[in-house]
Parts: sequence; structure tokens; C-alpha cells
Amino acid sequence: MSNPIKDRYRLQDKVDLILKVNYNSSLFAILFGIVCYSFLNIKGVIPYTFIGFAVINILNTVLFKSHKKLVITYNLTSILAMAGAIIVVLFSGGIQSPFIFVLAIVVFAGYVTTQVYGQFYLIINLAVLAILFLYELGDFRIGTNTIPEESKNWFAFLSAVFAIYLLGGVFGRNLLRAHHKLYKSRNEIQERIQEKETLLKEVHHRVKNNLQTVSSLLSMQSRTIDDEKISNLIKSSQNRVVSMAMVHEMLYKRDDYLSKIELRPYVKELCEYLVRSVKGNSDQVKVKLDIPDNKLSIDTVIPLGLIINETITNALKYGIRDDGEGEIEISLRKLLDNRYEMYLGDNGVGYPEDVNSKNTKSLGLKLIYNLARQLRGSITRDYKRKGTYYRMVFEEVVEEFNSVD
Repeated sequence: MSNPIKDRYRLQDKVDLILKVNYNSSLFAILFGIVCYSFLNIKGVIPYTFIGFAVINILNTVLFKSHKKLVITYNLTSILAMAGAIIVVLFSGGIQSPFIFVLAIVVFAGYVTTQVYGQFYLIINLAVLAILFLYELGDFRIGTNTIPEESKNWFAFLSAVFAIYLLGGVFGRNLLRAHHKLYKSRNEIQERIQEKETLLKEVHHRVKNNLQTVSSLLSMQSRTIDDEKISNLIKSSQNRVVSMAMVHEMLYKRDDYLSKIELRPYVKELCEYLVRSVKGNSDQVKVKLDIPDNKLSIDTVIPLGLIINETITNALKYGIRDDGEGEIEISLRKLLDNRYEMYLGDNGVGYPEDVNSKNTKSLGLKLIYNLARQLRGSITRDYKRKGTYYRMVFEEVVEEFNSVD
């Protein structure tokens, strides 16, 4: 996943590098053109090409400050440099011109910007070299070598200085500076990320503690009430709070995916808690889990945990009665398009087929169906097996958790 802060730093570094390269190369091109014309007695196309490149490139760099489109500025500079280098090469010895190595700098500049541009200009310049080679083999000539015999060594020397200056003095220096800035900003960003991760873990820890406090208050309240029906209602609310507290506790304990939950250990812990809560320490109820190592978002796990809570609570209270033996089954498999299928239920006595979420007064049953819709899915009852079994298809949710309607 890309980091916006890092991307902004990288973009600014590229902008600074390209602008500095443009200004330095333009200045050096002007000096090279003046030296060629005034001291090396090179007249005509070559000095005018240097000066023309410098003027247009400076104008291109100045215009960037108004349109702010780095791609246009960079590509125009690269095309100008490539065209200027080809012209100078043609009029200074062709394939044997010492200035031909400047074409390699255009490729290097492309790779400094992006790999795509580097590959593009690499292919273009290889094609240019092939054409220049074939051009030398043929009889057709666009222009003649305008370098006087007595100036060839000086021109070769200045061409090498120009190439080395651009590679080392401009690109090398500014790349090293950009790397240093990037390294420094990377450390600063890493510190901020660690601070945010610590803060996020602390938030989960506090939420878990607050939910546990609510759970304790509900437990204390249920023990002071003589009416068993009301006491059971409070106990059911307590279990719902606990199922949410477990999610935040697992997030707090994790060292990596702070927004993802390993579903299997969560479901296992939740089932064991519910069995102890309703049946005590009895080992008459077996829990069968077939859940792969899936990590789901907190926005998915919380409503899913509430569905499991309601289903198992109903199974333990009304399906597997008294101290009778029973089995609870929960399985999960991944479907296509980020969707999942969960099969859950118990082999208890079940409830009548004509009872559904629309005609029942049971809050638990209504919650099961409403939470399934919140997970952008559907839930159906399987009447072929003894007991109460549900098949639910749902989608992983990555948006903010909403309250149940």
C-alpha cells in the first residue's frame, strides 16, 4: 500500500532534481556553445544547437512554475536533449563523435525519474545509435563534420567534461542529496507510524477495558434481580458486550495487522466463553470448528461475532437442554469476489419451522438476520438436519461499523 506522505516526499525530490539538472545543463550548454564559437572556431550548427537548447530548456523550466506538470517538463527536456545531441553528433563526426555519450545521459535521466521512462528512452536511443551506424555505412549525408582539425581534441575533451559534469556534478550530487533527504524523511515517517500504531493499540486497549467494565456492571446488575427472565436478558446483553470486547483485546495483542483479526482463534475463544457462561464447566457440549486461517476486518468480525454469539447462546439455552450432550458446529469457506460462506448450528431440539425473524419476538433471532444483511449477505435455515443449522453467505466489510437497525 502506498504512503501519501512518502509519495509526496519522493515527488518533491524528483521535482527538485529535474529543475536543478535543467538549470545546470542549460548553463553549461551556453558556455559550451560560446567556447565552441569563440575559441574553437566551430561555426554554424553546433554552437547554435547548444545555445538554442539552453534557451528553450530554461523557458521550459520557467513554464513549469505555472502549469506544475512535471511529466511535460521532463519529457520536453529529454526530447530537446536527445534532438540536440543527435544534431551535434551528426555535425561532429557521426558515430565516432565523442558527444555521442550524451545520449546515454538521457537514458540515465529517464531511469532516475521512473523505470518506464528509462526503458522508453533506452529503446529510443538504441534505435538512434543503430540508425547513426547505418547512416555512416551509407553514402547519404545530412551534414559534414564541422569540427576543425585543430579543435578535435579540445572538442572531445569538452564533450567528456560535459558528460562527466552532468553525471557526477549534477545528477550524482543531487541524487545523493535527494537520497539523504529521503532517508531522513523515511526515519521521521517511520517514527510517526510507530507513534500512530502505539496510539491505535492503546485505543483498542481502552475500548476493551471499557467494554469489560460494562460487562462487569451488567453481571453485577443481573445478580441483584430476582426476576429470572430479566436477569437472562441482562446476561444476554453482557455476552454481546464480551463478544465485542474480545475483538479489541485481540487487536491490542497483535504486533502486525492492527485492523485484521484471525477468525479461528477468535471464534474458538468466544465459543469456549459462551459454553462456560451458560453450561458452566460441563464437558457435555462439544464445539467443532472448521475455519481456515483467515484474517478479516474488524468491521466484519464484530457483526459476525454477534451472530455467532446469538446462535450459540440460543443453542445452549434452548437447543441443548439441561445437562444433555450436544455438538455445536461452525465452518467457514472462502467464495469468489471476497465473499464467504459460514455454516453454523447445533444438533439440539431445534425450534418450529414456522418461526422466523418476522413473526418472532426473540431479539436474538432478529439480530441474526439483521446482522447478516449488514454484512451484505443472507442467512437461511437448513431444515434437513436435526437441530438448528444456518447457512450464511456474507462479504468482508471494510467500511465503518454501523449500528444495527
